[in-house]
Amino acid sequence: MAIDKESADRLGLSFGSDAARYDRTRPAYPDELVRKVVAASPGPRVLDVGCGTGVLARPLRAAGCEVLGVEPDERMAQFARGGGLDVEISKFESWDPAGREFDAVVSGQAWHWVDAEAGPRQAARVLRPGGVFVALWHVFAPPEPIERAFSDALRRVAPDLPVPAGQGREDMTRAYRQGCVRTGEAFVATGEFTSPQQWEAGWERAYTTAGYLDLVRTTGLVAMLTPEQVAGLLDDVGAAIDAAGGSFRTHHDTLAVAVTRR
Repeated sequence: MAIDKESADRLGLSFGSDAARYDRTRPAYPDELVRKVVAASPGPRVLDVGCGTGVLARPLRAAGCEVLGVEPDERMAQFARGGGLDVEISKFESWDPAGREFDAVVSGQAWHWVDAEAGPRQAARVLRPGGVFVALWHVFAPPEPIERAFSDALRRVAPDLPVPAGQGREDMTRAYRQGCVRTGEAFVATGEFTSPQQWEAGWERAYTTAGYLDLVRTTGLVAMLTPEQVAGLLDDVGAAIDAAGGSFRTHHDTLAVAVTRR
């Protein structure tokens, strides 16, 4: 999807319009990957970039980490603070660490909103030698009939939207892997990080019609639509899930790229 920087910034700040729904519907990160982050970090001090409502910060804190969040959306930050997390409101690229260093910098479902050149430089600035950076992304891909209904509905309600529709799970996973490669290359290009590693974990989740539509409402794609377009999209997708019995179970993958500060 090609959009200008101003639109991308606006889109990146759209998720806080319903922070409670975002927190309720966005899936947790696999325990396996949380353990990998903790094991790779040389100490407990973790900076969570684009922490949102705290979906990644909470399990890291439960694992013994001391987590500070940096979040540009005040609404998301306030929700995270309500759960006991420390959050400073800022874009990561312009955030002032005030001399603080961290053992790990993490970013769940958020690094694509960070500038590809300034972000790695800022991460190098705040990480101690031997510290680790890890970015994680979920790959969402419902069963083919549901995905087809979504794609058809999207083309119907927003035919001019510049978003490729109809990608299956394998295609989406391949695209996310390529994104992890690009992220790793951007860090290596600074000269401050070791060669990247990629981590993956597969998992399954069950959705009801209402639960899946609740999740869809939190996506950046839906934030680009008018209320009328959203209603049409949800009606069609909901009808497809209802026709399949009102629920479905699907496989997801979570991908991560990790680099270590020299």
